[in-house]
Amino acid sequence: MARELILSLDGQEIAVQLVKLDREKLYGDVEVEAFDEKGKPATLKVLAADGKTLIDKGGTALATVNEDGDSISRTELIALDADGEKIDPVESSFGKPNVLKRATADDYLSQMVKATYILEPSEGSDINFLYDHLSADQIYSFPFSYRGGLELDNAFLLGKSDTAFMVVGKQAELQFVKLNQASVLDSVEEAEISADDLDFGLL
Repeated sequence: MARELILSLDGQEIAVQLVKLDREKLYGDVEVEAFDEKGKPATLKVLAADGKTLIDKGGTALATVNEDGDSISRTELIALDADGEKIDPVESSFGKPNVLKRATADDYLSQMVKATYILEPSEGSDINFLYDHLSADQIYSFPFSYRGGLELDNAFLLGKSDTAFMVVGKQAELQFVKLNQASVLDSVEEAEISADDLDFGLL
């Protein structure tokens, strides 16, 4: 059974399930098969550092080691911020009410999108209350974490009368750049430059 996400809007709780929307569902997918000269299926192997040994699938693994090169468990790791302070982990957004707040189109459009979901009502849950609000061109948001972790993402809800989408992302950090000083040509220089002087073949 899919996990339930509980949304709280104007004091009313709505239980929904997330259906991930990906490129395969929109456009379909293509599977490429490779064969050797004898017609046998080709398999992907990893070339070891010695340049001779071929390692089959499942023959490599990632390990976390300390400064001495000893393997350690991930449970022993502690996340720190840029100042060396411990980061408190966040809980998953499933299994608890998530209060929706009004958001603007500018808030939504300034996100770097990580995932998009279609919201489907859980059994016995009435999602029409949410549809009615989204049909009025409203956008709602709330902090979201799928599995829990070190930080929360931003989740935005938008849609129409019979469909609701949840778009998950991060706030984009946009940097605007400009020339320190624009070059201004005097009238003599402008007169000397014509369209014939520009040779786009040199680009």
